Amino acid sequence: MTPDLSPAANGGVGVLLVNLGTPDAPTPDAVRRYLAEFLSDPRVVEIPAIAWKPILHGVILRTRPAKSAHAYSQVWTAAGSPLAAITAGQAGALQQRLGDAVTVDWAMRYGNPSLPSRLQAMKDAGCERILVAPLYPQYSGATTASVMDKLGDALRAMRWQPALRTLPPYYDDAAYIAALEEDVVAQVAALEFTPEVLLLSYHGMPERTRKLGDPYHDHCRETSRLLSARLAQRLPSLRVETSFQSRFGRAKWLEPATETVLAEEAKSGTRRLAILAPGFSADCVETLEELAIRGREVFEEAGGERLAVLACLNDRAPGMAMLEGLVRRELSGWLSGI
Repeated sequence: MTPDLSPAANGGVGVLLVNLGTPDAPTPDAVRRYLAEFLSDPRVVEIPAIAWKPILHGVILRTRPAKSAHAYSQVWTAAGSPLAAITAGQAGALQQRLGDAVTVDWAMRYGNPSLPSRLQAMKDAGCERILVAPLYPQYSGATTASVMDKLGDALRAMRWQPALRTLPPYYDDAAYIAALEEDVVAQVAALEFTPEVLLLSYHGMPERTRKLGDPYHDHCRETSRLLSARLAQRLPSLRVETSFQSRFGRAKWLEPATETVLAEEAKSGTRRLAILAPGFSADCVETLEELAIRGREVFEEAGGERLAVLACLNDRAPGMAMLEGLVRRELSGWLSGI
């Protein structure tokens, strides 16, 4: 006998924004759970598990959570994790822009709300066509590809799967570069000082990943080249440099390192500097603590005087207009008139 099928709503279209992740609280226990998931991803740490697990569980998860929890505690807000709060804000703003014809939700690759849980919730709500949008402008195996891996795991567990599309990397998209240009010019104009240098700081990756064919480094450099060309017309006296932050472990990472550049700039006479992290779609511990607190200390201790960390695009108008345009393009054919 065939069981009755539930009269679930169907035919809906959804957009699921996905960002990296965050602990549930700025505590060692919460950070330990988050890091255990994050650093167990073979896309993130490309070391054979038999060699990596004893290091992860025997050393890193015993020592790093307390230090990381302190960093998170310095940027935690009344709304919780800045990354989670801003990503939720982006989803809400995109929902308003797209209207009721589309259901917009958000998820994290690591931590909560999890990608599988939100994908299932959207399917249960009647979304049979879903655009999954990793909020990483520059592609990397450790970010975009990891989202695709988790997406595959989620689909594998679903009896009734939705049809899916995924947002491509947009590191060189004209709308993305224009949004960065508009936002940088506005933020620089609002500063109390005129920066001599704008440092574009991207999250670092091991140099080995580049040699293995990961395009991340090239994508970052192309973003910098395109943005620098635009800013040269608007802010001709501003020198633009590129660096990579968040080095971890003893392996060689992409260079130059952000902290090294900050110290060298100050020692060479740069007194006023601004930093932008164009690879981050939303402010997080890497921008609010690593750059704005530790980066400032490095710059000032080396002789620098004024440092400003510019906000990411977040859910402000330039970034949301850009995201809306990208999403509408990828939804083409799924919705009439969109």
